[in-house]
Amino acid sequence: MPDIQDEDLPVVAHKPPAASAGTAIEAAIDPDLPIIDPHHHFSSHWGGYFVEDLRADMQSGHAVAATVYIQCGHAYRADGPEALKPVGETEYVVAQCAAAGRVGKAGRMDKADRGIAAGIVGHADLRLGEDVDEVLAAHIEAGQGRFRGIRHSGARHPAFKHGVLSRPPAGLYGDPAFRKGYARLGAHGLSFDAWIYHPQIDEVISLAQAFPDIPLILDHVGGVLGVGPYADDRPRALQEWLPELKRLAACPNVRVKLGGLGTATFGFDFSQARRPPDSEMLAALWRPYFEPCLELFGADRCMFESNFPVDRSAGSYAVLWNAFKRIAQAASPDERSALFHGTAAATYRLAPLVAIG
Repeated sequence: MPDIQDEDLPVVAHKPPAASAGTAIEAAIDPDLPIIDPHHHFSSHWGGYFVEDLRADMQSGHAVAATVYIQCGHAYRADGPEALKPVGETEYVVAQCAAAGRVGKAGRMDKADRGIAAGIVGHADLRLGEDVDEVLAAHIEAGQGRFRGIRHSGARHPAFKHGVLSRPPAGLYGDPAFRKGYARLGAHGLSFDAWIYHPQIDEVISLAQAFPDIPLILDHVGGVLGVGPYADDRPRALQEWLPELKRLAACPNVRVKLGGLGTATFGFDFSQARRPPDSEMLAALWRPYFEPCLELFGADRCMFESNFPVDRSAGSYAVLWNAFKRIAQAASPDERSALFHGTAAATYRLAPLVAIG
């Protein structure tokens, strides 16, 4: 299929939930189950979401002990060397955590300061090759003990472009310059978050195989498309995705995040629904995506993620985690422990934390 220029493509943008759709209201299921949320953002996009919004969500009924902040291109440095501009996002997150620790009710802030963005994943252009060392070192210093890894999006499809993160070049993860930079992650003890669309999983497999000692986290179950050529053929997308997922599961250094299905590219649009989805409905819709991951990777290589604020399009923070708990209902206690906090803690090297609230 020939490549198409960006200006010819429809923009598939992340959307905040439509006001008319409303939000289901539910009490937390199993409210004492400790949770580490390994994927959220702060941003003025998606209706806006900042540290005070996350704090409120963390106290909405579930025992959320800690979170991992994932880059989304927010608060980059406005000046200075281009390569170092993404360090501004790490600086911003640390500053927000510090501010959160200085406001609010006494006796709660020390735990909140440790728990919010206890891990940070930032961005660096790995095509810098060995020169990316300067950027990685700057992130680590700015992170003040929180910095854990890099995300460099490879998400690209000739039928459309991602609407928020910049569109990467084709074959990014196989680019020799990118791989030289990727190799430096190991030297700094960092992991890699891969955000791609499901037809690109073979690129992730190749990367994981080439660098078996670098932990690689597949975001959002591998970006199974439900828009563009897959808008009316969701079964085809799943049929293409599953064999590649099986191949990826053979790479022991890979972990998978179970979530992100509120992202527009998955094609679930609840804005026209007669009533907002509840956790039972979400669990039924999302099982075909999560259960194959659980079967192939096992609970100790899977972790539920909120992907907030993007996944507000599906429901509230409380409803989302209820849906995850419904999906994991048949899991053993050890498996539930791994899915809701153990895998995330091990992957992002987080210390045990006490739930906020």
